[in-house]
Amino acid sequence: MHLTTLTDYALRLLMHVAQHPDRLCTIAEVAQRYDISQAHLMKVTHRLALCGWIETVRGKGGGMRLARPAADIRLGAVVRDMESDFALVECFGPGKACALDGQCRLAGVLDAALHEFLRHLDGYTLQDILPRGRPRAPGRSALVMLRP
Repeated sequence: MHLTTLTDYALRLLMHVAQHPDRLCTIAEVAQRYDISQAHLMKVTHRLALCGWIETVRGKGGGMRLARPAADIRLGAVVRDMESDFALVECFGPGKACALDGQCRLAGVLDAALHEFLRHLDGYTLQDILPRGRPRAPGRSALVMLRP
């Protein structure tokens, strides 16, 4: 399984904003902090706002803030909102038929693993993954994404 860049950036953005609850954060500062394209972050910000994870304020002095406390933001819910495809194998896709239909039990095992992965993430909140003490130096991500 591989989480998309959208999800990776969404989690980083939420972590940054959560570390600055006393002010509005801007796309430019998050982009600089994590060395991410501002254009990409605009899309991420838009999606997070549509899903209700952040509030945005337009205009001079505008920016973004969490829409709810970090302790109320479950990581599994954010991942579900950001990811558009949880088909771990081809036969999970819509309208796909399995060539081994009726004989294969792999799909059930993989589906259970996916549900366990998301259930595990549901056990953690944004507050749980925030660095303790001062924010890290620029370029040092507090989030490590798993890669196959």
